[in-house]
Amino acid sequence: MDFKDLVAHRRSHRRFSDEEIAPEALQLILRSALMSPTSKSSRKWHFVVVDDKVALEKMADAKEAGAAFLKGAPLAIVVCAPPDEDECWIEDASIAAVTIQYQAADLGLGSCWAQMHGRGLSDGTTADEVIHGILGLDDAYKVLCVIAIGHYTDERKPQNEDALKWENVTIYSGHD
Repeated sequence: MDFKDLVAHRRSHRRFSDEEIAPEALQLILRSALMSPTSKSSRKWHFVVVDDKVALEKMADAKEAGAAFLKGAPLAIVVCAPPDEDECWIEDASIAAVTIQYQAADLGLGSCWAQMHGRGLSDGTTADEVIHGILGLDDAYKVLCVIAIGHYTDERKPQNEDALKWENVTIYSGHD
C-alpha cells in the first residue's frame, strides 16, 4: 500500500482480539517512533511499552472518559517527554505518536490514541499522575498520550474523499 492509501485507510480502532503483537512488529513500530522528527533533532521523547493487563486496565481509568478501549488492547505505548528539557515536547511527542499509528497501520494493526495530557479525574488528579503511579515513571517526564495497539476486530471504512474539508485550505502565493 502506498502512503496515499495508507492515510486513507488508517482509522482509529478501539476493539482488539487477544492475539499478541509479534515482537518484530513491535520492534518496527518502536523503530519508526525513534526515527520520527523532532525540533532541533532533540529526540527527548520516551516510550513505555505496556503489555500487562492490570496496568492497561488501570490506565484506562486514568481519566473520566475516552480510554476504556485500553482494557481490551494487547499492548499500549505511553508517549511522554521531559518538558523542562524540550520546549516542543508536545509537538515532538505528537509527531512520534502519529508515526506509531501509521507504522501500526502499515503492518495491518489497529491503534487508537488516548489523550492524557490535560485530562484527569473529577477529584483533580491528573491522568499524568495516575499513569506515573501505575508505571513508576521518572518525574521529569509528562505523559502526552497512550496509544493502544492490536489486531483490530472492528471494521472501519476508509476516509471519505468527498468529505474532505478543502475549504479549510488556503493557498497563498503572494501578491505584487
